[in-house]
Amino acid sequence: MVLENEAQLALIDAAEWQARVDLAACYRLIALHGWDDLLATHISMRVPGAREAFLVNPFGLAFEEITASSLVKVAQDGTLLTPSDHGINPAAFTIHSAIHEARADAHCVLHLHSDNGTAVSALANGLLPVNQTAMLVEGDLAYHAFEGVALDLDERARLQADLGTRNYMLLRNHGTLVTGGSVAQAYLRCYTLEKACAAQVCALSMGRPLQPVDAGARERTHEVGRTMFGERYVTAGWAAMLRKLERAGAEYAR
Repeated sequence: MVLENEAQLALIDAAEWQARVDLAACYRLIALHGWDDLLATHISMRVPGAREAFLVNPFGLAFEEITASSLVKVAQDGTLLTPSDHGINPAAFTIHSAIHEARADAHCVLHLHSDNGTAVSALANGLLPVNQTAMLVEGDLAYHAFEGVALDLDERARLQADLGTRNYMLLRNHGTLVTGGSVAQAYLRCYTLEKACAAQVCALSMGRPLQPVDAGARERTHEVGRTMFGERYVTAGWAAMLRKLERAGAEYAR
């Protein structure tokens, strides 16, 4: 069910509506890049001013169909706070409730099964420092072992422990996860991780020796990666991506 009638929409304040618009835009961008996976994977955003509730996609809508009003509000205990004909993906609740519970700074959590991200997650050595983009990520990167489809709520404690204070995670043999203080920040981190994984897949496919990187240069790049997602970069990058959606005619803000 989409929140279409005036009574339902009247219950959404301006801050929540903006969060919904931003989150819907992120779903549309992921679809535009081709990083979606039919009805699987999910992106969540904590409801502004409500630590115990977050917004996530209804199970049954493709990413390219998501709008601000179709997003489902769910409580930290799993209670649906907005009407939905679809409900939510149980694995989405396991993963996103875990991160939102443990990380007050992780307002947005983005989880994908992209081809390149999933391929790198399946490598024993994970993400390699074979390009600058990978080195921007690896200093803030965590790993989580595959435990099967994320339906067991007990897995939440291990997700929390493995992520710790980091903002990127490779879910082994599964996919990727990033966090951000905003939808924009999480999206730009996701974009960076996806580019790093894609470059690694390309490099390894050539079957040639990899160029080693100086340890000092690698560490300096880590430091840049820890600070690059500040307000100026995030604001400019997100605005550019919203213009991209406008040119594509994506009607997400409804």
